[in-house]
Amino acid sequence: MFLRGEEMTKFVEIMDRLQIQPAGIDLTVREIERIVEPGEIDFTNKMRRIPKGEKIEFEEKVELEPGAYRIRYRELVEVPRDCIGILLPRSSLLRMGATIFGALWDPGYRGRGQGLMLVFNPYGIILHRNARVAQLTFIKGKLTEGYKGTYQNEQ
Repeated sequence: MFLRGEEMTKFVEIMDRLQIQPAGIDLTVREIERIVEPGEIDFTNKMRRIPKGEKIEFEEKVELEPGAYRIRYRELVEVPRDCIGILLPRSSLLRMGATIFGALWDPGYRGRGQGLMLVFNPYGIILHRNARVAQLTFIKGKLTEGYKGTYQNEQ
């Protein structure tokens, strides 16, 4: 069973009711980074190294060329202990030739998540401040343990 967007407002700090959708909440862009070095990952995360990013400053809008960008969402999210979060790109973003990839949001996770935006459009895209780019939905189930990972409470 999924939570309706209206129900999710107890767990997601939104800027405007426009973000409430029937099956979730639209997430907006807070920061954009260009990834500037390789990352490293292994089985135990002992060797995990998240690559550095170069923040892209912009006032009202930014033109993004084709490529990969790390984005941080504006909304503070707290996934209930009996839910998981699934993030998908908004269809408008797909129609422009770009997408967002996101991982599963574990029960108990709290923070401003990150995603990977890929711009495939050879002409790029223009992204305005606070653009709604993804939709987060919560699926409710019987779970016993919450998130205890490195990214808890990320800002």
